[in-house]
Amino acid sequence: MIRWGIFALQLTELFVSSLVHLLYGFYIFSTAVAGDLSQTLNELIFKSNVNIAVKEEPAGATTNAGGLPPIVLVHGIFGFGKGRLGGLSYFAGAEKKDERVLVPDLGSLTSIYDRARELFYYLKGGQVDYGEEHSKACGHSQFGRIYEQGYYPEWDEDHPIHFVGHSAGAQVVRVLQQMLADKAFKGYENTSENWVLSITSLSGAFNGTTRTYLDGMQPEDGKTLKPLCLLQLCRVGVIIYDWLDIPWLKSYYNFGFDHLNMSWKKIGLWGLVDCLLGKAGPFASGDWILPDLTIQGSIQLNSHLQTFPNTFYFSYATKRTRKILGVTVPSSIFGIHPLLFIRVLQMSQWCHPSDVSPPYKGYRDEDWQDNDGALNTISMTHPRLPVEHPNRFIVNDSDCQPLEPGIWYYKIVEADHILFIVNRERAGVQFDLIYDSIFERCRKHVFRKTPQTLPNQVHQ
Repeated sequence: MIRWGIFALQLTELFVSSLVHLLYGFYIFSTAVAGDLSQTLNELIFKSNVNIAVKEEPAGATTNAGGLPPIVLVHGIFGFGKGRLGGLSYFAGAEKKDERVLVPDLGSLTSIYDRARELFYYLKGGQVDYGEEHSKACGHSQFGRIYEQGYYPEWDEDHPIHFVGHSAGAQVVRVLQQMLADKAFKGYENTSENWVLSITSLSGAFNGTTRTYLDGMQPEDGKTLKPLCLLQLCRVGVIIYDWLDIPWLKSYYNFGFDHLNMSWKKIGLWGLVDCLLGKAGPFASGDWILPDLTIQGSIQLNSHLQTFPNTFYFSYATKRTRKILGVTVPSSIFGIHPLLFIRVLQMSQWCHPSDVSPPYKGYRDEDWQDNDGALNTISMTHPRLPVEHPNRFIVNDSDCQPLEPGIWYYKIVEADHILFIVNRERAGVQFDLIYDSIFERCRKHVFRKTPQTLPNQVHQ
């Protein structure tokens, strides 16, 4: 009887979680559509009255902004870049705070490895090459999207870039920097880690998250899915979405699995059945983002990633929990997004199964209780598994001046995981404080040789 009661509670939780996520997804999609319709109507109304020639910026072009290195904003899981979801901004318009900001559109559910490869070719130009060995191992095409012109083709050691990554986007940038150090891009033998000037992480997924297990990843291996869970429903939905391959819909939002060839045109009905049964596709090979976000998957990734001596690192770790009588609970009811409140509570009470080996030596449940509804705070401060990287905790941004390269400066911010994206009004003044400090640091405090000359400014 008790077993049936637990099962009923699990089904109820799955239903509620699925409903909340679907409603939020519908809200985002409908907001984007409404914004596009409004813009279209305005253009139709005023087109006949206003005759002003507007020169569109060609694909791949960036503003010169006095030769400043671009700041590249890299989205997280289920995210999107400029050009997707109409005029909606993943970073809630933060890209307008500086004259030279790029917002690439990467696969929203593809593996961190694949996204890092896509990011390189987005910047340099050419056809995305996922690598022959990796592509064969994961059963997908070696080549992907073609960028006729890169968004920063001059990118090299003398023209380095600032990266700002949200959530999994921070780990994508770290993997990209390691690829540059390893000269992993065919035809680009001169790459180095010094192509990256700075990395700023917003709620970065450095060491994995216990939410992956709550959503359905098996804690035994961090790779396979539980038979009945939220991620199984997500898996089925994504497979059907990609199989239907509706052009206008995929141009509006794309999960990034085009190189997996899951369209009905290529695999037919029986190919769909194989994907749904887990015999083919990214969910069968493990070449998607969730295994990379488990603690085990993150440890595996981190074992190959370095913190480099000439790059500046900064991290904002978020939390929405506090302790009451020694028990970790959500720090607010109305201050946490409805999409995340249940997960904040669940993650604060998460206990690793006693009959399963811990993900690493010295693991303690209490270390992973503070969270922001998507990631554990301990995971966001700096890379610490399997080896802790050089780091320094700060309270105020001024505490780290002058900045030293090769050290992860981190601060803890009271916020949930999506406070600084999509909805600017929800974050209020905190939004401007965070992004203004990031852009100011990139422009005024981070440089290797001489301070940068800002537009309309000359060195005295």
